[in-house]
This record gives sequence, C-alpha cells and structure tokens, in this order.
Amino acid sequence: MKLYNFSLAPNGQRVQAFLNEKKITLETRQINVRDGEQFKEPFKSMNPFNCIPFLELDDGTIISESISICRYLEEEHFPNPSLFGNNPQNKAYIDMWNRRLELDCLTPLGFALRNKVSMFADRVLAGTRNDIKQSPDVVERGMQMTNLLFERINPCLEKNEFICGDNFSVADITGHSIFLYCERFKFEIPTKFENVLKWKSKLYERECFKYE
Repeated sequence: MKLYNFSLAPNGQRVQAFLNEKKITLETRQINVRDGEQFKEPFKSMNPFNCIPFLELDDGTIISESISICRYLEEEHFPNPSLFGNNPQNKAYIDMWNRRLELDCLTPLGFALRNKVSMFADRVLAGTRNDIKQSPDVVERGMQMTNLLFERINPCLEKNEFICGDNFSVADITGHSIFLYCERFKFEIPTKFENVLKWKSKLYERECFKYE
C-alpha cells in the first residue's frame, strides 16, 4: 500500500493528521502538484481526477478523496482509536458533522482560496489547468459562509470538548483544516464565537496536527 501525497496541500494534511492520530505508518510518495507532476504518467492514469492525495492498494486499486482514504484506513486499523464512530448512531452523528463542516465551510473556503490567490489563476478547479476565470464573488461568499457556520456551531460547542462531543473524531480534523484556511485568508475569528475559539485552541495543541 502506498500513499501519494503533497504535504503542503490541505487535503494531504487531513490524511496525515489521521495517520498521526491512528499511529499508522504508510509508504508515501510526494508528488509536486505545483509543478503539475500529477498530470504526468503514471499518476495521470492512476488518478484521472488529478487530485492529491490518493492511495494505491496492494492489488492496484486506487482510492482518492481524503475522507474516503481515511475511511478505508479506519476499517483496516479499527479501532486504535475509532475516528469514525464505533456504533451505528455514533458513526451517523460523526458523518453528519463532518458533512456539515465540509459542505458549509471547508469546500466554500477552498473555492474562495482558488479564486483569490494568483497562483491558482489557471486552476480554479482542483485537478485542472484551464481558463475558468477567478471571481471575487466566490471569495466573498466563502467568507460569508464561514461566518454563518461559526454562528451555527458556537452554541453546539458550549458543552462539547470536540465538535461531536467528548471524543476527538475525523470531523475535528476537518475543523482544523477550516482554521488553517482562515489563517491563509488572514480571517480573524470574531471574539463573540468564544466556543469556536476554544475548540480551535484545543485542536492546535493536539499532537496529530504537528506535521514534520
């Protein structure tokens, strides 16, 4: 089994944090996406969506998408500890929160970054090189959705240590990525979201997010 990754990519860091938390060691090949290495063979044929990271299994099967990779590794190394839940209710609850964070904030922030930073001028959509134009409206919408998400989750975090309760989960890894995006945008989280800021501080102290 081999992981193809780019350590500076947000989704690559999500998988690495998952590996760190589960204490899983994988053979890893770094792909320089800034130089477009993912569009060259054999990587282009292995993963036609041209996104990082992706996992090659021993039988040649390719699994891409960071959460799909993590879900596979969860099943292979269960529980040790469980990051996706250990019963039907808990699994559904963690999945619900992870989807909320991804759909309502992480994905919009990703599009916002690609529509703002000049190095993404020809790659507004991940895994592409094309002439789709950057749009300031997408950037503004991403920031608006981030504020809305923080407003929604702040009350939920009042009694919770983590986003799903007392136990750290894959949804917290998604939350950490959101905070990293906020840093890249120099977006200061309003102090009125006190519980969100406490959650952020707790995540930043966690060993799994201390990448090499």
